[in-house]
Amino acid sequence: MLRRYIDTALHRARYEVLADDGRYYAEVPGLDGVYAEAATLEACRDELESVVEEWLLLRIARQLPIPPLDGIDVQVPVAS
Repeated sequence: MLRRYIDTALHRARYEVLADDGRYYAEVPGLDGVYAEAATLEACRDELESVVEEWLLLRIARQLPIPPLDGIDVQVPVAS
């Protein structure tokens, strides 16, 4: 399920070329703080994948809610 969530996030990503230096910037709408920047599109996508994974694992570890993406709902277990 986590892999599907990450893949879905990457498919929703928006990419742009930064006007000042030609680097690539990407973000995932709906996932606050999830963005990446790199010299090439491929490197930007790779970096974004790492950022999404780290963001997801951090939210799970801290028992924070994870917004559903395209019907994929990751439930965070609450420790008792």
